[in-house]
Amino acid sequence: MTATIGIDLGTTHSLAAVLRDGVPELIPNAHGEFLTPSVVGVLASGEVVVGAAARELRVTHPERCASCFKRHMGSDHQVRLADQRHTAHELSSMVLRSLKQDAERHLGAEVHDAVITVPAYFNDHQRQATKLAGEMAGLNVRRIINEPSAAALVYGFHDRDAEKHLCVIDLGGGTFDVTVMEVFEGTLEIRATAGESMLGGEDFTDRLVAAVLNREGLQLEYAELKQPLRVARLRSECEQAKRRLARDESTHVRLPGGDGAFGEKPKRVRIDRATFSRLTTQLMERIAAPIGRALRDGECAPEEIDDVILVGGSTRMTVLRDFVTEYFGKPPIMQLNPDEVVALGAAVQAALLDENAAVEDMMMTDVCPFTLGVEVAKEFGGQMADGFFHPVLHRNSTIPTSREEVFSTVRANQQQVEVRVFQGDARRVADNVELGRLTVANLPPGPAGSEIRIRFTYDVNGILEVEAYAPSGGRKFRTVLTNNVKGLSRDEIDQAVARLQQLKFYPSEDLEAQRLARFCERMLGELHPSQREHLDRTLDMFEEVMARGDRETFNEARTTLLMVLSSLGIEYDESSSE
Repeated sequence: MTATIGIDLGTTHSLAAVLRDGVPELIPNAHGEFLTPSVVGVLASGEVVVGAAARELRVTHPERCASCFKRHMGSDHQVRLADQRHTAHELSSMVLRSLKQDAERHLGAEVHDAVITVPAYFNDHQRQATKLAGEMAGLNVRRIINEPSAAALVYGFHDRDAEKHLCVIDLGGGTFDVTVMEVFEGTLEIRATAGESMLGGEDFTDRLVAAVLNREGLQLEYAELKQPLRVARLRSECEQAKRRLARDESTHVRLPGGDGAFGEKPKRVRIDRATFSRLTTQLMERIAAPIGRALRDGECAPEEIDDVILVGGSTRMTVLRDFVTEYFGKPPIMQLNPDEVVALGAAVQAALLDENAAVEDMMMTDVCPFTLGVEVAKEFGGQMADGFFHPVLHRNSTIPTSREEVFSTVRANQQQVEVRVFQGDARRVADNVELGRLTVANLPPGPAGSEIRIRFTYDVNGILEVEAYAPSGGRKFRTVLTNNVKGLSRDEIDQAVARLQQLKFYPSEDLEAQRLARFCERMLGELHPSQREHLDRTLDMFEEVMARGDRETFNEARTTLLMVLSSLGIEYDESSSE
């Protein structure tokens, strides 16, 4: 039987891992790389590409690509992709399907089961959307695990005798989490978690993009609408500049023209660390708030934290590392690659589910990241007002858990009560997320204030069971809130699965060729007009040969194209595709 794999489904990159021979190892994709860009593109032919090929297409044909869709998981928001519209979980399923195929190629066997990670602060709709995406990709999702918890599992795997308090700070491309935990005797006990599901490295990049455009008298929103190619190219430039600032004190950003192309001598804007820090002050304030909340809920002071672990590629930014050092009074640690550690941890969790002997002495407890409760009415001056939130399970309660609260009817001879279930911490339900409803009907006649007992039972996968019991009537009412994705009924989910099965996916053995073609398209926009024509003709010939399917002719055309790139001073390698 094939082992359960672990998958880190990220905003900017995704990757998979598996525990083999007692050690978690990453699974390479079709290009031999571990990181697969979380980008989906549609070619002019209607074929779908995922990963590096789609990322190249994003620069030249942004209207044919979708990225950063993880932020919309669990919502009914749709992303336009060429002439079609897709939800975030549909797009995520395409990425997951690609990872599944890579794993099957690497392991030499079919893959059926997976553990998928999510930001700790994902709400229940977002978690269920992730699970649904896995099902659409043909996976049996055995567990949804929080990303910081997965990262801590890897550190615990390598240091099982440790006894310490940890704080895991996870800043990915689109989400931010902070988790406080205690490690002792091979056990990882999550104490508290907090974060923001709409804050990540992409926001830091956007601040740079907006600042550069402002210098040209343009607003980002206007430029995205009127000059999409220019913004797409500039965003790529600013992303690279942000990464360079992690190692250099200053760098430059090239400014493309309105058509997205660079002139022979493009204008350059200098950016240094101090400027970047100033531009991102508000983002750092948003990061500080969840850290403080997690420490308070976990009953830990900053000085009581033994190690601060950084997870996620965006934690390489010096502005974040300097902030963490000052906040905790000690430098953070990054012993493992922050881009890879979550996937490795997911593989450890998968091994725990498989009861692998290599992890038999490990155990992890987790918490419910949100408060769960019901809507209640309150009396003010003799008048009843509804719309108020009453917690039943408080945030950071250790899960699995079960708790009962006693409520009462508000009117005499009330025959029915609708129990509306919400998730959040706001005083009013309108500011929280509604998870579902349970109707308690045929109540026996009685005075106002008749007792109704409501029990919440919450498991490790984020499935909430709600029970309601009226002692006077002797009947129990029960529902399991499996948190259907917002805006989708079961029939609509089945239809979405069927629709995805009809999509044409580009054969995996041709992904490298497609990636090369997209890379050349991007390079065309950076060449001087006198050089562009030569590469353009060679690329036309390459794509024509690709369509024929003749392997020998294809190899000759590929060699010719690479030689032309080399003659133009362009080297096609792993770094040039970033």
